[in-house]
Amino acid sequence: MPTGSGRTSRATGVAGLAGLGGRAGSALRRAGSRLVHLWRSSLGFRVVMVTMLLGILVLTAVGTYLYGSIAQGLVDSRQRIAADDSLRDAIDAQKKFDSTDQNGSDAALTQFATTLVNQYRRDAGNEKRYVVLSRLDNTTGRIVFGPVESGAVGARFIPEELRHQVATQPDRQHLQVATIEEGSDSISAVIVGQRIATGVAGDYGLYFIYPMHREREIISFIGQTFLVGGAILVLLIGAIAFVVTRLVADPVRRAALVAERFAEGNLNERMRSKGEDDLARLGNSFNAMAASLQQQIAQLENLSRVQQRFVSDVSHELRTPLTTIRMAGDLIHDSRARFDPTVARSAELLHKELDRFESLLTDLLEISRFDAGAAVLEVESTDLRASVERAVDAHRALAASRGTELVLRMPSRPVLADMDSRRIERILRNLVSNAVEHGEGRPVEVTIGENDSAVAVTVRDHGVGLRPGEAALVFTRFWRADPARARTTGGTGLGLAIALEDARLHAGRLEAWGALGEGSCFRLTLPRMADATITSSPLPLSPLAAEAARARRQGAALGEATRSDGTGGSDEDTLRLRRIAVERSP
Repeated sequence: MPTGSGRTSRATGVAGLAGLGGRAGSALRRAGSRLVHLWRSSLGFRVVMVTMLLGILVLTAVGTYLYGSIAQGLVDSRQRIAADDSLRDAIDAQKKFDSTDQNGSDAALTQFATTLVNQYRRDAGNEKRYVVLSRLDNTTGRIVFGPVESGAVGARFIPEELRHQVATQPDRQHLQVATIEEGSDSISAVIVGQRIATGVAGDYGLYFIYPMHREREIISFIGQTFLVGGAILVLLIGAIAFVVTRLVADPVRRAALVAERFAEGNLNERMRSKGEDDLARLGNSFNAMAASLQQQIAQLENLSRVQQRFVSDVSHELRTPLTTIRMAGDLIHDSRARFDPTVARSAELLHKELDRFESLLTDLLEISRFDAGAAVLEVESTDLRASVERAVDAHRALAASRGTELVLRMPSRPVLADMDSRRIERILRNLVSNAVEHGEGRPVEVTIGENDSAVAVTVRDHGVGLRPGEAALVFTRFWRADPARARTTGGTGLGLAIALEDARLHAGRLEAWGALGEGSCFRLTLPRMADATITSSPLPLSPLAAEAARARRQGAALGEATRSDGTGGSDEDTLRLRRIAVERSP
């Protein structure tokens, strides 16, 4: 019986084999991953592999054709030689049977046939030949002998088809290729059969068997030569493809490196070009393009600096006269009660337009800071709910004048995020103001959400909405969906552009959605931590998709309740929920 130590040893061995198999599998996976990476990243490797694969396919096709043609040629040549050789000996055997006097008995005729068959046998190296003298099926002679065989390869290897042909067509020589066995070796052989008239014994078939040893050796040698030569040729093709690819890929690789450095801001990078070939023309064209781009970029940078300086200077220079005009306008506005109605109305218009002008000037200064890259954040952990409440409360009077209800949905617990409260509140004020202006008196919904990586606010109105393609244009400076539509809240046309820059400054997102007749929705998403990355927004951008999902959940809950209490439920309610889900699907 096996001992406990024996069982332990076997278990250890099995565990060792399993560990070895696991390491081998891991090594194969790593090798496969490296090959896949090399295939994706290296043009030279792909070209060499594809060239070698195509070379293997072409050489395989050509080699198979040549190998088959040579083999068939050797077999045909062997058949012709065997036919001529056997015909000569068959004629000689017929003469000897015609002239022999050893046909008085079975024993005498058998002895004569055996001597004759052994006389035609050959055992010289690769030129072996076996001889078989066998009675035909349709022979009716009174003396019967045989079959007579000259060696181990005898009558049992003669195909029945060949026997039948010799018996039915005695005036012709018949030939067939078949497989014979010499000891433990199987080999193809050419078998030639012909009728021989033995006299008193009737017609017999004389068969000459020619094993194709020499042809097999030649074919085997040719096959090995093709394999070795093909392998060497494939390697040479791969080497040639590698060299040619290097000649082409190295300049392209250098061009890619120069382009990457150029894209990083090193505008003085240029390619080295020599000669007058295609690669040299490519280098010259690339250098000319780089020089042109450098010149244009320099011009654009200079123009941008001039424009930024102009906007900044004009904005600052306008501050002083605007302050003076503001003081005078406030004085006139405060004294409008003593003026006649026309002048009083003019004072009110002047005061209102001064407010818009001051707001526009402030926005221009802020845009110039963004363009100059001078905008900075004052980040601190803040409850987003407070900023949202302040932005909503600041527009309650405006909403009441427009007959718009402001609906605020937010969690009961604090929604903390690292942010600049002033900039975030400016974004929210702008979104709520736009929603009230374009909401056409319908409710405006402000929703706060959060997840592990981000916080979000959506401002949803049910007004005219946006046409297809306008969601990406609303953040363009001074863009208006309907230029003919009058502004009632005194917007400058820069609010959403500034809001987008504020969101980007926080590494956040500001996105818009809209559909005609369905209103619009703006979503602000901010990372919880200043250096974090937003993986997903906690609130959906499209309210129709959210409503469809909510309807589907309600339908599923209704169906589950119906199944659980065993009642049929209301078919009308079920159909209504399904219809809502279909209509709200985006």
